[in-house]
Amino acid sequence: MATLKVSSSVPSPSEDAEQLKTAFEGWGTNEDLIISILAHRSAEQRKLIRQTYHEVFGEDLLKSLDKELSSDFERAILLWTLEPGERDALLANEATKRWTSSNQVLMEVACTRTSTQLLHARQAYHARFKKSIEEDVAHHTTGDFRKLLVSLVSSYRYEGDEVNMTLAKQEAKLIHERIKDKHYSDEEVIRILSTRSKAQINATFNRYQDDHGEEILKSLEEGDGDDKFLELLRSTIQCLTRPELYFVDVLRSAINKTGTDEGALTRIVTTRAEIDLKVIGEEYQRRNSIPLEKAITKDTRGDYEKMLVALLGEDDA
Repeated sequence: MATLKVSSSVPSPSEDAEQLKTAFEGWGTNEDLIISILAHRSAEQRKLIRQTYHEVFGEDLLKSLDKELSSDFERAILLWTLEPGERDALLANEATKRWTSSNQVLMEVACTRTSTQLLHARQAYHARFKKSIEEDVAHHTTGDFRKLLVSLVSSYRYEGDEVNMTLAKQEAKLIHERIKDKHYSDEEVIRILSTRSKAQINATFNRYQDDHGEEILKSLEEGDGDDKFLELLRSTIQCLTRPELYFVDVLRSAINKTGTDEGALTRIVTTRAEIDLKVIGEEYQRRNSIPLEKAITKDTRGDYEKMLVALLGEDDA
C-alpha cells in the first residue's frame, strides 16, 4: 500500500506549474510551496506538470529545480519528480559506475519492480544514455556478479499466480544440491532466479523448506560471511519473495548507522511511496519498535525531512 496522499481536489497542471514558477521567484525559493505541490501529486500528475511547465515557460522543470535547490532535499525532489522508469534508469546508471558498492541497487531495481516497470526502466535507459542497461552492467561487472546481474536486469517475468508444483519440487531439489556443494553461482540457480515468476519462485522456496527443513536464506547463511556474491544472492531471493523485509533492512542500516545514509533513505522513500511504503513502514515498526516516520525525523533535518515526511503521508497536507 502507498503512503502518498493526493487531495481529492487537485489543481490543474497549469495552476501547479504557475505556482512552482512563483516558488522560484523573489529573494528566496519557497521550498514549502514546492513540497506542498510535488509531494502530493501522483506520477501521472507530476508528468503533466512537467509537460505543462515546459510548454508555458520553455524550460524543463527538473532544470529549474536543480538551479533552485541543493543537497539531499534537491536529490529527493528530483528523484521524486522523475517518471518512475526515468528514475530507475538513473539509479541503475549511477550504480553501474560504482558497481562494487552498488550491486544491491541494480538487483533492487531488477527484482522489486514488475516486468512492465522494469521494461519501462530499460526503455528510459535507452532513451537517456543511448545504450542498454544490460550493456552497461556487463561492462562494469565481472565474473559471478556479471552472470547474475545481467540476467536479472534482462528479465521479463510472467506476472500471474499460476504455479507448477512439480517444477517447484524439481527446482527446490536442484537448488538444495547446488547449495550443499557451495555452487552458489551455478547457471541453473541463476536461470531459476532470473526467469521464473515470483509466484513460482515462492512455491519453489516453500517446497525447499518443506523438503529440507530450513528456509533457503538460512541455508545460504552457512556460506562465507564475507562473500559479497553470496550476500547479493541472499538479497536477490529476499527481494523476489519478501521485498518489504529487504527494504526494512536497507532502511535500518541507512538510519541506524553512524551518519545517515541519505542516498539509500532517499532512494527507498521516493521509489516506494506510491507502491508499498505503508507495508514497509508497518514492518519497520514491528521489527524496530519505532515508527519509520519517527526514525527518519530523528536523523534528518530541514526541507529534506519535510519532503520525506510528506511522502510518508505524515504531514498536515
